[in-house]
Amino acid sequence: MLADTRWLYVGLIGLVVLERLLELVITERNARRLRARGGFEVGQGHFMPMALLHGGLLLAAPLEVFWLERSFVPLLGGVALAAVVGTMALRYWAISSLGDRWTTRVFVVPGEPPVARGPYRWLRHPNYLAVIVEVAALPLVHTAWLTALAFSAGNTLVLRTRIRVEEEALQDHSEYHETLGDRPRLVPGSTAGGKASPSTD
Repeated sequence: MLADTRWLYVGLIGLVVLERLLELVITERNARRLRARGGFEVGQGHFMPMALLHGGLLLAAPLEVFWLERSFVPLLGGVALAAVVGTMALRYWAISSLGDRWTTRVFVVPGEPPVARGPYRWLRHPNYLAVIVEVAALPLVHTAWLTALAFSAGNTLVLRTRIRVEEEALQDHSEYHETLGDRPRLVPGSTAGGKASPSTD
């Protein structure tokens, strides 16, 4: 039974890998469109650490499951899997709301109005909320708790830089603060803090 659940888990990780590849295709398509409208990328320096972290997560979680013989705990696994599915729904709600302005990188198109529909009615960075939950939940589907802890810590550092870079750069080229400055960054219902900016997340 343990071996069966391990390979099912590998299958789940494989599906997430395919989803990440789809995101890269969407990013390349949208980046071309943004550049054609005068857009440009900012904050390139933080992108590689972020990409390595997310790629490492997809390797570390199944390795921990196999090497440390992590058991599948149905209650924990079920809750974690539901959280992963929820993050996918939130992620693609954000992607569809942003349309061709969504990329995995930070792009600025000077003068374009901010997106305030979909989950952006309540949060500045709904996709980053999805990322935070997914980084913790995906390893816990098969009790890879060391991976969940380590990569959640790394993700916190990366996202702190990402959000700062994004908000500083995009605030300089739009009226996002005036439009969405009252929205919290990540937690619905929390007090909005700091200057808001347009989001490519």
